[in-house]
Amino acid sequence: MVDNFRIRLFENYRFVLYAPFYAAHALGTYEAEGVEVELLPSPGPGKAEAALLAGEAEVMWMGPIRIMKAHEQDPASPITAFAEIVCRDPFSLVGATPNPGFRLADLLGKRFASVSEVPTPWLCLAGDLHADGIDPARLERIIGRSMPENVAGLAGGELDVAQMFEPFVEMALRAMGPNGGAHVWRPASVRGRTSYTVFATTRQRLAADPEPFRRMVRAIYQTQLWVHAHDAVQLTELIADYFPALDRGVLTNALARYKTQGVWGTEPILSEEGFDQLRRALLATGFLSRTVPFADCVDNSLAEEVVASL
Repeated sequence: MVDNFRIRLFENYRFVLYAPFYAAHALGTYEAEGVEVELLPSPGPGKAEAALLAGEAEVMWMGPIRIMKAHEQDPASPITAFAEIVCRDPFSLVGATPNPGFRLADLLGKRFASVSEVPTPWLCLAGDLHADGIDPARLERIIGRSMPENVAGLAGGELDVAQMFEPFVEMALRAMGPNGGAHVWRPASVRGRTSYTVFATTRQRLAADPEPFRRMVRAIYQTQLWVHAHDAVQLTELIADYFPALDRGVLTNALARYKTQGVWGTEPILSEEGFDQLRRALLATGFLSRTVPFADCVDNSLAEEVVASL
């Protein structure tokens, strides 16, 4: 198939979590579908949305949290998700000592560091606490520390438990402190589907010229099937060049843990169940002041068409 479409895609951070996005480039699934996808550095939250609307890129990957907020602030916002890639919460609670029977109430009285780099993991955890009848304000929460700092804090005995994602979970497990390596108390993926990362564009672009987006969705779906069918070692070999400074063993174990947790979807259709799980947490924590409708934020038409045709 001859390349005859071009899409500029904002890369929203360089995280191990986004392995399927890099796999699509490494596998050549976009090219095979006749679309050239150019990966551009994102201007950052808020600025990226404005740049998308201004036509500086056609697509960005982002959390539905940002789409919901855009529609809360402006019900006429044109930003819409059209394919889902990360369908479960990728963060974990990692403790300095074993806790095989962990319950959320165990966080009370612990020196607990939450994620500072992005808001979604804490908001989702706070939503879980609310659902368990626990006021998040009761936690002795330490804020403002980076995940690398919290890895060191667990190893050094400064923290009892910290919230982090890969590869920092794997790094914490390997870091030796007074009690040995750290321990995963609770992967947030056990909550079930919680929509986390999607492809987003504007409804106007989808309506005016759907074909390049259709091909992009077809390519990412084929990538999702490949990721699901291959092991973490094969995925590491495919995308390691995107993380040249990261130890291969750390990367492989991090990817294997994500595969086990079912963090990456096996199809691009964004489920209303996962959307609603995230929305409930955002409402419970006050991040959203009102319910934003699923249909305003998500257009599954291309994803449904592609899944039905392959």
